[in-house]
Amino acid sequence: MAESGGQSEEVIYAKEFDVETNVQHNIAPFLTKLAPVPVPVQAKKEIKVAIAPNLSDYVDYRKYLSDWYLYRRELSKRDLRPYNYTMFSAAADIKSPNYLKMIIEGRRNLSEEMIVRFAHALGLSKEKAEEFRLLVLFAQATDPAARNFFLKELSEFRVQIQLRSGEIDKKTWEKVPNWITWILYAVMDQDGVEFSIDKLRELLRGKASEAELSTALNNLIASGEVVQDRATGRLTKARNLIESPEEVPVALVRKLQSQLMYLGLESLFQDAPSEREFGALTLSLTKAEFDELKFKLRQMRKQLHKDNSIKRMTTRGERVYQLNLQLFPVTNKVK
Repeated sequence: MAESGGQSEEVIYAKEFDVETNVQHNIAPFLTKLAPVPVPVQAKKEIKVAIAPNLSDYVDYRKYLSDWYLYRRELSKRDLRPYNYTMFSAAADIKSPNYLKMIIEGRRNLSEEMIVRFAHALGLSKEKAEEFRLLVLFAQATDPAARNFFLKELSEFRVQIQLRSGEIDKKTWEKVPNWITWILYAVMDQDGVEFSIDKLRELLRGKASEAELSTALNNLIASGEVVQDRATGRLTKARNLIESPEEVPVALVRKLQSQLMYLGLESLFQDAPSEREFGALTLSLTKAEFDELKFKLRQMRKQLHKDNSIKRMTTRGERVYQLNLQLFPVTNKVK
């Protein structure tokens, strides 16, 4: 038996055991002949904390209401009277005790008045109440044009919330071009363009205000993407737009893409079939086929951009067109 400082290893272990088990008297001398006994460690119980659903994460208000109700049920499950539909109706000043349940299940829609009452019962701030209203209007709209309009309104409102909270850096947001900037940048390759604000507004069919056009032009010049001839006033490209891009906020990408898609929807009703090309395919794909098609679309987009850039080096364009590519799921997987 090895010695350490005049004491055996068994004695030292016994003292450690004594400390771990909170024994108040020293029993080490009596354990010198005994083998050490390991102290059982009790497994820690995992404590689940209910997390409130974040309204900005939802595009389906009924799903949000369902998750919010389950959250409140979880919070109050140990209460004498757990949270229920009747309590929500009382908070919303609604006579029907199961009104929330009917809304969640899709058996009822919310009117403007009910949206206000629900926001109150949900405990939403004024800002969040407006976000909830836009979310409901988007979800309940049946006309595709109306759904697109409310989705655009909802997306832009959420972006403003993120900017005010600092979730999106304002300088980064202002640096990344919007849809007007992209179109003006393409206009630089169009023949016979006058770069006065009035003429540009007419060229863009009045879709952008004078202030928006002025801001976009100034940003293009200030960033160095475009240079202006002081003698003629003509604007020309200096380098590729976002040649050295920083991390672009997801919200900005979504906003830009939704704006461009909305322009496409307007063109469907505004332009003659001879001036546009609209087509659609509805396909059943495997995951591998989807990935392959996605890759082909990306390669096609890059090749089209490359070919157009080469042509614009020797000739001028006659008109600016927008090409949108979309590939998205319309059903869930069968479980």
